[in-house]
Amino acid sequence: MLDHPMLDPSRFVQGPFAPVTEEVTAFDLPVSGRLPAELNGRYLRNGPNPLGLDEPVRHWFLGPGMVHGVRLRDGRAEWYRNRWVRSRQVAGALGEPWPGGPVHADMDFAANTHVIAHAGRTLATVEAGALPYELTDDLDTVGPCDFGGTLPGGYAAHTKLDRRTGELHAVAYFWAWDHVQHVVVGPGGEVTGTTDVPVPDGPMMHDFALTERYVVLLDLPVTFSMDAAAAGSSLPYGWNPGHRPRVGLLPRAGTTREVRWFEVEPCWVFHTLNAYDDGDRVVVDLCRYAGSFDLPNLSGTGPLTLDRWTVDPVAGTVRQDRLDDRGQEFPRVDERVVSRPHRYGYSAVTGEVGRATVGMDGTFADDAFADALLKHDLGTGRVEAHRFPRDATVGEAVFAPAAPEAAEDDGYVLAFAHDADRGAADLVVLAAQDFTAPPVARVHLPARVPLGFHGSWVADA
Repeated sequence: MLDHPMLDPSRFVQGPFAPVTEEVTAFDLPVSGRLPAELNGRYLRNGPNPLGLDEPVRHWFLGPGMVHGVRLRDGRAEWYRNRWVRSRQVAGALGEPWPGGPVHADMDFAANTHVIAHAGRTLATVEAGALPYELTDDLDTVGPCDFGGTLPGGYAAHTKLDRRTGELHAVAYFWAWDHVQHVVVGPGGEVTGTTDVPVPDGPMMHDFALTERYVVLLDLPVTFSMDAAAAGSSLPYGWNPGHRPRVGLLPRAGTTREVRWFEVEPCWVFHTLNAYDDGDRVVVDLCRYAGSFDLPNLSGTGPLTLDRWTVDPVAGTVRQDRLDDRGQEFPRVDERVVSRPHRYGYSAVTGEVGRATVGMDGTFADDAFADALLKHDLGTGRVEAHRFPRDATVGEAVFAPAAPEAAEDDGYVLAFAHDADRGAADLVVLAAQDFTAPPVARVHLPARVPLGFHGSWVADA
């Protein structure tokens, strides 16, 4: 554990992080510009939202989840909704009966990290042992989900859908386990396979990557701390310099699925962009914090960059290359290319909100930070930035294809952006192939959307 004190967690209930205090439902939302008629579906995003300002804030990661959603159809914005995920505690605080359902290891939690759709279910997800929560299409809580009783333990925040097979992959971890667990949910919505992978020290594996041949595991030195747990820490994970950092390749097929491990330099990774097989090698693109990482304070000792790791099982090596040295997080690709070669990626600029030295063409002039989204063309190395007004505080961007068979990058980039003049949020729709141009549409929401975590475009049919 790092020995400096926890920074004031109240910063996560101030400014762009400040929680909203009520649930809102609004219909026929006003739109500036023209919503593409081919965007038929729901844009959903999850994030922590304490129930009230009098609720103690222990860490950004620990607030109960609130899912925000916008329904688009035939060029109209039909509705906006925001709903707390009704765990037992949240339902009780709201004076409602808990819908009930399975609980893993007494860890019922209002899942606050991601929101996905699979096999007819909308699921709010979280990591570290708790189950996902199923929601209705209108974002009301159905209850905890263990995939019809087929999930043997806890679940994970991040999943990867292989669209060729219809299989949803996840890597779950839990402090009481001596392993992590690869979980496959089939296209029918039930768990079709699990594989336990032994690991020491109880590492946090927030994300992973998937290729056509491998599950890529990131075993890095943020691990469970019994000392922190004994001291009553609400987030008992910290930097462990004695834990060997490594990346593992778990074969997706075969009867003896032995992991091959490869050492890497000490670092931390919250999120991968994508991965794919390149002959015998495996290519993984990710956002990497160099050096040690202090989870309680969400700060690293080295720079945060977009990097490429090339794992060579024949040579037994991992080559690390820098793709972009600008501070950025929440990397996303066109979900249709997950596990296969990708050319484009999108990420959110991190750093000091409101500072920008970005050229008029949307390219960065230096390493200053902006309220901006980045588009990476990994084929040419070109990076473009879409600039937003000062104090827009834009989070993760999600790609929505123009049609099911459209080419990669033929579509739209969706994100919530704060409108300081209105004191509320817009759903911003950017043309991916004209990334620096003004948005093709802005859906004006009736409420503010706090900075949160991850979301999905859930297309109809």
